[in-house]
Amino acid sequence: MSHRLARPTPRSRLLTWWATVSAVTALTLGLPGESVAADAPNPPAGTVLSAPTAFVRGTLRPDAPPAGANDWTCRPRAAHPRPVVLLHATYTNAHMNWSMLSPLLKRAGYCVFAPNYGGEPGVPFKATRHIPDSAREIARYVDRVLAATGARQVDLVGHSQGGGVLPRWYLRFEGGTNPAKPARNKVRRLIGLAPSNHGATVSGLGTLTTELGLNPTVSLVAGQAYADQMVGSRVHTTLDRGGDTQPGVAYTVIATRYDEVVTPYHNQFLTPGRGATVRNITIQEICPQDLSEHISIAYDSNAHQLVLNALDPAHAEPVHCRFSGPLIGG
Repeated sequence: MSHRLARPTPRSRLLTWWATVSAVTALTLGLPGESVAADAPNPPAGTVLSAPTAFVRGTLRPDAPPAGANDWTCRPRAAHPRPVVLLHATYTNAHMNWSMLSPLLKRAGYCVFAPNYGGEPGVPFKATRHIPDSAREIARYVDRVLAATGARQVDLVGHSQGGGVLPRWYLRFEGGTNPAKPARNKVRRLIGLAPSNHGATVSGLGTLTTELGLNPTVSLVAGQAYADQMVGSRVHTTLDRGGDTQPGVAYTVIATRYDEVVTPYHNQFLTPGRGATVRNITIQEICPQDLSEHISIAYDSNAHQLVLNALDPAHAEPVHCRFSGPLIGG
């Protein structure tokens, strides 16, 4: 049964206008194009190798999947028996968020799926709706992936909202897991890049809007997902009441000390409960020169190797640390 909170006021159409202005501005300024460290492997065709490039392309084609994703004829092989479902962050879409990781996973032999959720078709900035509503979207999508591929379980990889409070809500309240019989879980692994697990303060901005009682007003423009992700929100208090994890799920958190959105960054970390495992990783403890922050961690090749290792721990490989910069990645 769904655990439903009261539905909030619908978000404003101002997001459509703002996305258009952002796209025009980005193109006018000539954001950086595709770039990658010289020693990186040759990327698959269609790969977008910088966050700004993906932002522009995803704004102009907000409903297009990233390269490598949404092949509904894909059947998992024995080496990688679980499809990977990529869940984008708030105010992005699948193309913006996953144009580097999706083709990498496809080339590694995974069936990859990347839904757009929490927003209207044609609107670039998605994942703005009430998080329990978006979780029900993801529940339907995962069921569709399982039916199409014949797989018994999926692995989830998400960024920000998509790696934190959204999939945790789905796992607990929307059928993603079966606590009484974890072998029947629909999800085996949840890997979060800068996940919003225990709320955000947005470097103090969210604390200010919360203390001033402005979150409902801000959410009229920014979407209900803004208020839902603030520290102390009703969504968080409802979700956290039952602990951080679900039995039978392996959780991996990949955080950066330079996160400016889900702050303080240790709010991203999870505590394992009964029958679950958790690995909390601060990327600078592995690659000290990594300067990725909340946005660029989705385009960070060091983080991507950690994702590959978490998906297939039996064949984990060392992280060959490369420079990854703020906003751009690497």
